[in-house]
Amino acid sequence: MVKDVFQREREPSHRFSNALTRATNARQAQNVAVCLTSVEQRLRDMDKMGVDVQAISCSPFQFMYALDEERGARTARVINENLAAIVEKHPDRFVALADVPLQAPAAAAEELEYCVRRLGFRGVEIGTNVVGGEISHGRDVFWAKVQELDVVVFMHPNGFTSGERLGEHYFINAIGNPLDSTVAIGYLVFDGVLERFPRLKIVSAHGGGYVSHYPGRMDHMWDARADARTVLKKKPRQSLARLYFDTVVFDREQLRHLVSLWGADHIVVGTDYPYDMGWYDPRGFLDGCQFLTDGDRAKILGLNAARLLKITGRLPSMGRRPGPKRPRTTGRRRR
Repeated sequence: MVKDVFQREREPSHRFSNALTRATNARQAQNVAVCLTSVEQRLRDMDKMGVDVQAISCSPFQFMYALDEERGARTARVINENLAAIVEKHPDRFVALADVPLQAPAAAAEELEYCVRRLGFRGVEIGTNVVGGEISHGRDVFWAKVQELDVVVFMHPNGFTSGERLGEHYFINAIGNPLDSTVAIGYLVFDGVLERFPRLKIVSAHGGGYVSHYPGRMDHMWDARADARTVLKKKPRQSLARLYFDTVVFDREQLRHLVSLWGADHIVVGTDYPYDMGWYDPRGFLDGCQFLTDGDRAKILGLNAARLLKITGRLPSMGRRPGPKRPRTTGRRRR
């Protein structure tokens, strides 16, 4: 469907990687292919990690925001129908997050509504930029639909868009991923998206990047400079406090800082499965956090995610919902 038009070399994670990084990534792709394609392997790995229910979504490599609107919408539909089929077969282990063509905000809103109302999806996964464009610019129709549907947004980066200095040492991931999240969150805050849509529930991967640990500088800037107050009406910290962050930070002191700043109610377990930059002992990591109360640990291990994903018990009734047949051009048969 996209092999003749999608150019992976345009993706920051590839474009700003040196030869060794590209070769290492190619080997990794072979090693994790079964984890990305075999539900049975994923279930075995979930059991090893002590994960009862997983929110599944496409890989960030499949966002494909560079596609035109029509092809992007068709690609997202195929991805979403596949996710729905997996959830339908394993409703007690999986819930799904939609892929949407964010390059076409109205189409993204339409696809999200279809996924939530027809397929029973619990949210949406998006990138931190749209071919270098900000996710806060000109996409209010999408954000309004997210708020209307009352679903969670999981935001995951795929390298940094201006990564000319990040080509060595896998910096495009280690530094670039949290940096792109930081820029995206900055725009969501200062462009007023989180003020205009105060009921949004956005989870930022990798502990929210750098901005989640450095709100004081943004507050100071907003106080000190008129050019920081062109849209935002209240201190940035008040918008940042609406966000959620995952535990993929690799260091308990960093997690302690996240909890101290934003509260245990705003932290959820992440793994980055199945890549080498993932963390596959989330229970052990949190069990070793002596600063957490038993109640806070329970929230982070699952209660917060269950609330965001609207998991209230066993899940057999949470899959596909009946409705009118869709045209074949957007259904499963297009795969």
